[in-house]
Amino acid sequence: MSHLLLSRLSNLSPSGHSLLIYLLWQLHKTIRLFSSSSTSPCFPLCVVEKDSPGNGGMVGDVHLFDAATEGLVTVTDKTIPEVITNGGIVVGASHGWLFFKDRHDHSVYVTDFYNSLAFKTNATMIPMPTFTALHLCQTEVVWNVAMSTSPGQQEDEDDWVVGIKFLGNQLSFCRPRRDLRWTNVSSPFKMFNNSNLMFSKRDKTFNLPAPVGNYLCSWDIQFHKDGYPAPKIHKLLFHNLPQLPQSMWELLDSCPREDHWVESPSGESFLVKWYSRVSLSPSLSTLPIVMVFREEDRKDGIIKMCYTEDIGDICIFLSKSEAFCVPASSCPGLKPNSIYVADRVFSVYDLTTKTFPSF
Repeated sequence: MSHLLLSRLSNLSPSGHSLLIYLLWQLHKTIRLFSSSSTSPCFPLCVVEKDSPGNGGMVGDVHLFDAATEGLVTVTDKTIPEVITNGGIVVGASHGWLFFKDRHDHSVYVTDFYNSLAFKTNATMIPMPTFTALHLCQTEVVWNVAMSTSPGQQEDEDDWVVGIKFLGNQLSFCRPRRDLRWTNVSSPFKMFNNSNLMFSKRDKTFNLPAPVGNYLCSWDIQFHKDGYPAPKIHKLLFHNLPQLPQSMWELLDSCPREDHWVESPSGESFLVKWYSRVSLSPSLSTLPIVMVFREEDRKDGIIKMCYTEDIGDICIFLSKSEAFCVPASSCPGLKPNSIYVADRVFSVYDLTTKTFPSF
């Protein structure tokens, strides 16, 4: 009898609620390789396990939601990695690769099980070093994962770098093809729980907005034998803020918020403040749910950020994984100047109309 492997893919959000839509993936250069009929980013929903073929393996159908067509995509008869069927815990996702931790021995793997490039083949499983915690830190709860690139897409395998942000003050970096252990660093600020780690291809750095979103911390991946250097800290100066009553600003300050630093394929940088409504109060219905700031200038440790409601042809995708941008024109059906959000539901925030319909 077939059954859903929902329990294998639950608890994906460190904020406590179950998110089966945790993984948003595929940069626009690889999205097109999904298939001839589906060329857009997809949200994984679940895996439906089928009867074993008799060789000891397990197969199932992978169900995904196509963001452009707003329809269901099913990949049939996909071999399910053993780490998933044995109760592996999803701890992060980036570039279409999923990070699993074994419940029993705490070993860590990265797999392309949900990656479009692997739909025709068995999933690749790459072992990672076991997590180790700094003093007064923890590694049981991962906030998000970022990678410099997908495994195998770089000329030098040593250039594949993984960064992990844990709930709390610890960040860990690793070159999986070379390192036997993680390089652990402590954040320069006490709490980073509402900020998401990302990798900048333009600057070759891992970036993390600081609490309140007034600073940006950057770790250079060109480290030496002594490990990663201390991060560069940039002060963010905001201007052209939207004209909102003071009461509205106070309401925004009372809402849970996540800060995402994201980079477009052309190298433009944006800071996206993603607010969560926690009340059904009518006054909250007029609040912006997403605020976007574009980087205008960077000099002497100061980054000037300008509020914008126009990001052009770009779509920004936000979830508990690494944020990314896709040109809407590269995937027919995607809505330009929009923010796609994977939270408790799939939603699209239109920056022009300020509407937030959900699927």
